[in-house]
Amino acid sequence: MNLQGTKNSKKWINSFVAILAVLSAFISIRFFEQLSEWFDLEAQIASFKMLKQIVGILFGVLVFAFTTRNKKAVTHMEEVYSELQKVIWPEKNTVLKLTIGIIIAVSIVSGVFVFLDFIFQKLLELTY
Repeated sequence: MNLQGTKNSKKWINSFVAILAVLSAFISIRFFEQLSEWFDLEAQIASFKMLKQIVGILFGVLVFAFTTRNKKAVTHMEEVYSELQKVIWPEKNTVLKLTIGIIIAVSIVSGVFVFLDFIFQKLLELTY
């Protein structure tokens, strides 16, 4: 990989790890909110809202720091990025045509199921 590709991969890897850190911070904040509901921590701990925000942000920063310092993780993400560069992505028109085809096929199959359900419902009404 050339120097420009290395810079570009670092940018994407750091962006991915930053998103991962923000997501982990959000999940940890939500976890502490759930704990607060279960154990009524807001009444027991003064300034619990600020504490859970600080803990969440600290957890996100730690996830970012440990992930970027881990050589195995960085090597793996660089390999994933280099493999994604080799992928030949379909053109917009192909994706649009295939999406429309899938929507039509799913509509037809669901229509058949609705029709069969209606038939079986009427048959069961006749027998009961």
